[in-house]
Amino acid sequence: MKSIRLTNAIVALMGVLFCNQALAAGILVEGEFRRPESVAYYAAEDVYLVTNINGSPDLADDNGFISKISPEGELLELKWLDGTRPEVHLDAPKGTAIVGDTLYVADMDNVHRFKLPGGKQLSSVNIKGSVFLNGLTTGENGSVYVSDSGMTWSVGEGGFVSTTTDAIYQVHQDSTYSVVYQDKDMGWPNGLIKHENGEMTVVTYGTGEAFRLDKSGKRHNLPKPPSGALDGLVEMEDGSWITSSWSGKAIYRYKDGNYSIVLDKVQSPSDIGYDPKRNRLLIPLFMVGKVLIYPL
Repeated sequence: MKSIRLTNAIVALMGVLFCNQALAAGILVEGEFRRPESVAYYAAEDVYLVTNINGSPDLADDNGFISKISPEGELLELKWLDGTRPEVHLDAPKGTAIVGDTLYVADMDNVHRFKLPGGKQLSSVNIKGSVFLNGLTTGENGSVYVSDSGMTWSVGEGGFVSTTTDAIYQVHQDSTYSVVYQDKDMGWPNGLIKHENGEMTVVTYGTGEAFRLDKSGKRHNLPKPPSGALDGLVEMEDGSWITSSWSGKAIYRYKDGNYSIVLDKVQSPSDIGYDPKRNRLLIPLFMVGKVLIYPL
C-alpha cells in the first residue's frame, strides 16, 4: 500500500496507458473509487467488496468507504459502507477478511467487524501500540491475523517513515488479541497467509522480502521476489501463492522455490483478492482508481 500525491492529469494518463492491456486480459471496473486498497470475495452474495482509503492512509478522517461490485464488473454500490455515516466508523480501511458472516477490516490501529450481509458495524478491536494495520488473513477457531506495517506517511520526508512497530497479531473471536511475531526490523510486513499446517507466509513492503513463520514462531527467509514493495498475498489450491509488487508493477506467483510473472505493466497493484468460483484475481489499482478482475 502506498500514497503519492499526483495531479488528476497524471492519474488519468496512467489509466489510459493501463486500459489497453487490462481490457484485453480481463474486466476493468471503473467508478469513483478513492484509493481502492483491498478486494474480498463474499461468496454468500457472490460479490466483491472493495475498501477505499479516500485520503491519506494514516489519517483519522472517518471518510473511508467500502464498495460492492458484481463479478461481471458492475459497480453495484459505491459507498455500501460509508465512514461519513454516523453508524459506520472507517478512517483508512485497508485489508479485509471474511469469517462466516463477519467482515473484518484493518484500519489504522483497529480491526473492525461488520455483520454480513447487511453490513451493520459490530465491535472494533483496538490493538494498542499498533500504527498501520494492513494485511488480514483468516485463521483457526474463527480468528484472523493482521499485520502492522510499522510505517507512517511523512510529508516532510516525502514518503513513508518507520514507526518501528512492525508486528503480526492474532485477533480472537472474543475480541482479545495476542502478539504472534514482533520485530522492528521485519521490513514493513504487509500481506500474510495462515496455512492449514499452522505456518504462516508473509511478504514485506519495505524490504521486498518473503518469509515463513514456522509453528514455533521462528522466521525462515524465502527466495526474494524479482521486485519489491510487496502488498497483497493469496494462496492457491495447489499450495502456490501470489503476491503484488508496486516496484515491479507486476503480479508474481511463487511455487516450488521459483517465481513466475502472472501479469506485468500493472500500475499500483494493492491488496489482491481471489475468486475461487471463477479462478480470478481481484486487483485494486490504488493510484489508478480502478479494480481489475483478471482470469488466471
